[in-house]
Amino acid sequence: MYVMTIDQRGSTGDVDRVPGLLKELGPLSTSGRFERSVGDEVQGVVERPDEVVEIALHALRSGRWYVGIGVGEVDQPLPASPREGSGPAFVAARAAVDRAKAAAAHVPLAVVAGGRGRARTAGDRAAGSARASGAGQAGADSTQACANAEAVLRLIGRLVQDRTAAQWKVVDVLRSVRHGQPNAPGGHGSQKVAAQKLGITEQSVSRAVSRSGWQEEWAARPAAEMLLSFAHDSTEHDSTEGDR
Repeated sequence: MYVMTIDQRGSTGDVDRVPGLLKELGPLSTSGRFERSVGDEVQGVVERPDEVVEIALHALRSGRWYVGIGVGEVDQPLPASPREGSGPAFVAARAAVDRAKAAAAHVPLAVVAGGRGRARTAGDRAAGSARASGAGQAGADSTQACANAEAVLRLIGRLVQDRTAAQWKVVDVLRSVRHGQPNAPGGHGSQKVAAQKLGITEQSVSRAVSRSGWQEEWAARPAAEMLLSFAHDSTEHDSTEGDR
């Protein structure tokens, strides 16, 4: 599972933007539900890595949110409200959003692994040093997997954050034109339709697409999804090793 904690930036000098964000997040996920957790913060549990990427980039777009992604187990059964959830992924999401705040000068997003650790006794160490080594490696793998996912998401997030309002206008129209594949970069046919809808030349649309990094974002999204999926599998393996 993926637990996402999204906290409003500069909330003390701004209006409460949580209701608006919750309304925007609704259509972006079929596998999760978001709620206000406390103050100006929202939290949700998401099952699919592609939805995590979509939600994270949407939040980064406005520059008004810190995004924390916790990867790992959640206690079952899931409660009706995300606010009542518990488990390693929830703890990791809290650590992730705190790290995102520390990175606010860059791209305020972080991904943290949540694993079930256990205290190791002297008998454990004497009986299974090789097994302990394997568990340690599993923990290192999950940490590195989350770091890799974070790095790619921050790279894509930089493209999203740096996109101008005019470029977003073109990108949003292209997304609506290609409604069946909302993240596809948009070929010649789509750009022609977008130009007609916006009342600008096709060359202007092509230029906006090129400068916005939209094609690069689309190409990199599957890599971010794959890395999040790998991070999830690594944390599950880490938890299994820790329970033995």
